[in-house]
Amino acid sequence: MKSKGIILGLAFSLLLFTGCQNKSKNESADQFSPDMVTNPVTATGNHPKNNLPVMTFDHVKHDFGMLVQGEKVSYTFTFTNTGGSDLVISSASSTCGCTISNFSKEPVKPGAKGTVEVVFNSAGKKGTQTKLVRLLTNAQPNTVELTITAEIYIPEKKH
Repeated sequence: MKSKGIILGLAFSLLLFTGCQNKSKNESADQFSPDMVTNPVTATGNHPKNNLPVMTFDHVKHDFGMLVQGEKVSYTFTFTNTGGSDLVISSASSTCGCTISNFSKEPVKPGAKGTVEVVFNSAGKKGTQTKLVRLLTNAQPNTVELTITAEIYIPEKKH
């Protein structure tokens, strides 16, 4: 039993040792320079060149108020790229199929404005509704959440 432990220990040590060997002669050390990975944020949270895009919204929440079930409403959120390079929205997703978002597809230059349109269809909904739209961008932070709310009521049917 003791010899099995020694053999397993030696085998593990051998694997560990061979796995940590230097690169083969065919691989160049220059091939893996630190410039290959660029993390735009330093440990302090600052980028030394200050050229990252920044997505700044006028506001990130909108309340549609009272809606009759079945109404379809939309709202356009406006943002400004307050950073130092082009801002790109790569995708927008929502918490349910009831919201559809149209967003600025072209890069938004520094200082320029862009939009995100959210359409809410209240068909089949009732009561208080809160929905989120998540944007994935090249800014820091790279995700932004927009919130829409509405109070849906079903009118009484007259006989």
